Amino acid sequence: MYRGRLDGNVAPELARLAVALQHAGLQVSPPLSCRIIHILVAYPMSQYPEARFLLSAGSPTQFLPDEGAEVAFVGRSNAGKSSAINAIVNRRQFARTSKTPGRTQLVNFFQLASGQRLVDLPGYGFARVSDKMRNDWARLITGYFDGRQCVQGLFLVVDVRRGLTEGDFQVLEMAESYGFALHLLLTKSDKLKRGQAIRAMAEAQRLAGESATVQLFSATKRTGLEEARIALSAMLGGKSPAG
Repeated sequence: MYRGRLDGNVAPELARLAVALQHAGLQVSPPLSCRIIHILVAYPMSQYPEARFLLSAGSPTQFLPDEGAEVAFVGRSNAGKSSAINAIVNRRQFARTSKTPGRTQLVNFFQLASGQRLVDLPGYGFARVSDKMRNDWARLITGYFDGRQCVQGLFLVVDVRRGLTEGDFQVLEMAESYGFALHLLLTKSDKLKRGQAIRAMAEAQRLAGESATVQLFSATKRTGLEEARIALSAMLGGKSPAG
């Protein structure tokens, strides 16, 4: 059986090809069928087939028009935010990942569906940047929240091993002051034993308050994907993940 890795966008095309061939009365050989099944298991179709990058903005004047619905992803610069976005959207390198924390320096807008966007905000808390850059990021993030009426909610991405940090608490306060729905994504949960992860989640829930929803997540093991997607879809539809 084929064991190679193909781009996730190829699997749906192969599946449609196999179905079309069968409907046309043509034989689909077992090897091809096996390859298609294997690929579909490894790369299920994206929940957002229309997802695409729109633009990067370095100042509020460059933001997209304030319309439709947006959900922003924010978090510490080494919390695994880009990897989480890629896993949730099911697109490899949809949001650029880097081994160097702090590389996301702009507000990145992505379209998920017509009138629905995901926004990747600059990470915070990385020590190896100048005070000027850190202040620029803070102004950019504040400018985003101050000037956008279309923001429906926030995903706060937190490394479960570190717990909530000073910057995360500032986001919690901001979400409360603006009345945003808030979902805590506790990433890298595969790095902890199950009991440790459960206790960390309970502590995060206690600190975030009952208005926020909290979950464990691992982009590497692809655990917690469905729960995260449900929360994202709820926010884009103008609802709270809490129900």
